[in-house]
Amino acid sequence: MSHLIVVPFILPLLIGALLSWVKDERISLQRNISLAASLALLVVALLLLSMAEQGGIQVYSMGNWHAPFGIVLVLDRLSALLLATTAMLALWVNFYALAGDDQRGRNFHALFQFQLAGINGAFLTGDLFNLFVCFEILLIASYALLLHGLGAERLRSAVHYVILNLVGSSLFLLGAGLFYGVAGTLNMADLARFVAQAQGDERYLLQAAGWVLLLVFGLKAAFLPLHFWLPRAYASATAPVAALFAIMTKVGLYAILRMTTLVFGGQTGAAAGFGLDVLFVIALLTMMLGALGAFAAGTLHSMLAYLVLVSVGTLLAGISMGSEAALTASLYYLLHSTWGIAGLFLLADLIAKQRGKLKGIFRTGAPLLTPARMGALFFVGAVATAGLPPFSGFVGKLSLLQAAQGMQQGFLWVTVLLASLVVLLALSRAGSVLFWQHTGAIDEHARFSTPAFVSAVALIGSGVLLVIFAEPALAFCQASAQQLLQSELYLQQLAGE
Repeated sequence: MSHLIVVPFILPLLIGALLSWVKDERISLQRNISLAASLALLVVALLLLSMAEQGGIQVYSMGNWHAPFGIVLVLDRLSALLLATTAMLALWVNFYALAGDDQRGRNFHALFQFQLAGINGAFLTGDLFNLFVCFEILLIASYALLLHGLGAERLRSAVHYVILNLVGSSLFLLGAGLFYGVAGTLNMADLARFVAQAQGDERYLLQAAGWVLLLVFGLKAAFLPLHFWLPRAYASATAPVAALFAIMTKVGLYAILRMTTLVFGGQTGAAAGFGLDVLFVIALLTMMLGALGAFAAGTLHSMLAYLVLVSVGTLLAGISMGSEAALTASLYYLLHSTWGIAGLFLLADLIAKQRGKLKGIFRTGAPLLTPARMGALFFVGAVATAGLPPFSGFVGKLSLLQAAQGMQQGFLWVTVLLASLVVLLALSRAGSVLFWQHTGAIDEHARFSTPAFVSAVALIGSGVLLVIFAEPALAFCQASAQQLLQSELYLQQLAGE
């Protein structure tokens, strides 16, 4: 049992506590500690990725108390992949914040680390109760981060966000309590065993608990009709916060994936495939809603917020198909969408800072201070996001389309291609207004920050790297999908067999 497994959760938790004691006046010290912690977290995540690549499932029992009584952390290929994705995102977002966004409010770096602790804990935990605890950690940090920089719009969106997530947390406790009342455990592997053996009323109660939790996870993932909090929240947040939030919807999708492949996986007999048909329909509707919202958006930040919904729908479609090929495509697309959208949020902030009072509004204004750099990077990000070759968005969507079978194939092809066309039109309109239509002179207060631009380049440029290294990336994603679908491996490992 390697103690390294617990580090992605404990490290940011301790660093966040430490940064809470560092006064805001000592911003340089805060920055150095936070950046060093983010770099260390990336190193640890890559080491865990290497461990997971060996193919085994590793279980860490906190305090040496084993399941179902103890707190169990589980490292497999999927959790290692998401830890590495989060760590890479966090490093560049943290680096971007050093340009001055971290000084727009108090305790940014402490809250940033607490958010990472909650996200990493959610990806590692092996039971529903501690998934709830990690959700609350990341949500409490996100409440404060959403208000970072203050402003009336941020306050309004934060109020909606807090109220909805408090309702979601209450429903989470209801669903978890129902699971515990019927099965006597909240360990996911133990629940899978109980679901497989349940008969009659017990099975119906477990499925009811499953629907409650799918509702909660759907709220976190922001799929239709539980999406209404996301566009306003993401559009009003500061750039580093919005970029970090690119991984937030993936936490909800990850929880749905665990529920459908483990708790209600293939070993559960009649309960297998629970809710997948409904999720497929929701995925297609979410995809189209996001595309139409992006096309109708009046600001660059709102458009990007709706593009997050497009990625949620695309990922949910792959999860709901449930095949190895579909899950492989979804995991690859997850990498592309998380880093790519985060990079575009950072770039949008850089563009807005050079447009004076207009900021990200789609209206003809003064030319940018550095139009060539911004335009070239926006072009790469737009092509990748729309799913055009030769970038990673095309590889991910093509793999997903090839994975579709039966009646789902036609619906998926039509929806993905139509949504991609609408997204392309939205991005083309945005590029035309921002980079080609100008009136007046360059804003005299416009500034260009090289470190901030480098962060945006690193994240958007991931679309190029994911194509260059598409073969090993897809191979790892395929191995992760195979492992997910072999749920008996999880049952044996957590039982100590």
